[in-house]
Amino acid sequence: MFELKAVSKSFAGTPALSGVDLTLSAGTTTALIGPSGCGKSTLLRLLIGLLQPSSGEVRFDGQPLTPRSLAAARQRIGYVIQDGGLFPHLSARDNVALMARHLGWPVERIDARLETLRALTHFPASGLDRYPAELSGGQNQRVALMRALMLDPEALLLDEPLGALDPMIRHELQVELAEIFARLGKTVVLVTHDLAEAAFLGQTLVLMRAGRIVQQGSVEALQRYPAEAFVEHFLRAQRGLVGAWG
Repeated sequence: MFELKAVSKSFAGTPALSGVDLTLSAGTTTALIGPSGCGKSTLLRLLIGLLQPSSGEVRFDGQPLTPRSLAAARQRIGYVIQDGGLFPHLSARDNVALMARHLGWPVERIDARLETLRALTHFPASGLDRYPAELSGGQNQRVALMRALMLDPEALLLDEPLGALDPMIRHELQVELAEIFARLGKTVVLVTHDLAEAAFLGQTLVLMRAGRIVQQGSVEALQRYPAEAFVEHFLRAQRGLVGAWG
């Protein structure tokens, strides 16, 4: 579904990614993990075309992701950011339906899709006409997820979607996200700094450091067969988590 070939990205001469090769197969869930500044969010933004590589190539569904192909590709890729990125002057309903209306969907189709997504995300019907400031953090993230799924995209990209939530709401949404990923069978790429969250949601973990991929595989593989000392150090830094897979 996604492929990066020798991708590098620099900002004002400072490298954020260096020669990254990565293939993300259709229908899989991949978690990008690593310390702050390792390049995981930069990689995600390259996948949706918010950034262009300084060198190398990003491909989506076998085709190069270029400025010319972006508009069509983005209708096939859902994107959720950490704070939801909702428009504060629009209701939850209007936030979710924004792109569908832009594309000229009939009202009946929009309403039917909205109801499907509302049920999928366990969002209360009474909240659809409220504005983001009137909703809880967890509800706003559900709205952001509904908006990302509105066009029924083939791929879903999530950049620290639960990072700003309190632990109980975060756990609740982790369980719901896992169920949604399993039910929909889409290609999912998730950025998180939390190893437990990555292991719970991702089939494959991609551990990054300083703009490079250090190791990829299951959390058990990273624990038992670390590619280098950094992998062990990163696992140990997740206090109390490593033993959970021993």
